Amino acid sequence: MKHVKFIVGILIMLVVVILVVQNQAAFSTDLAFRADLPGLHWELNRVSVYHVVTVAFLFGILIAGLYGMVERFRLKKEIRVLRKASSEKDAELSSLRNLPITTDEVSSSPVNEKSDTE
Repeated sequence: MKHVKFIVGILIMLVVVILVVQNQAAFSTDLAFRADLPGLHWELNRVSVYHVVTVAFLFGILIAGLYGMVERFRLKKEIRVLRKASSEKDAELSSLRNLPITTDEVSSSPVNEKSDTE
């Protein structure tokens, strides 16, 4: 499976490189960004499409990484809880296996009741 993932990754990178080389003129185009928010006027001139794509890609990696870290911590906590429950059940099972074996027949009547023969 590792080899398949590696080959797929290489193919995807090859396609990206081919697209970038074939569209170099379009990616080199300069853009202008402007944000007019209440209390904030922000303008950014002469930003190439390469920069926009790179920032968007890195932002996506950051978001996916944060989500992955949160998911990993949640799963670690769940594993810890399940291991604790498993060890408790193993201890209970061991204590039940180590009970002494008796040959006396167990009666269904309570011990404190007097028998009818007295």
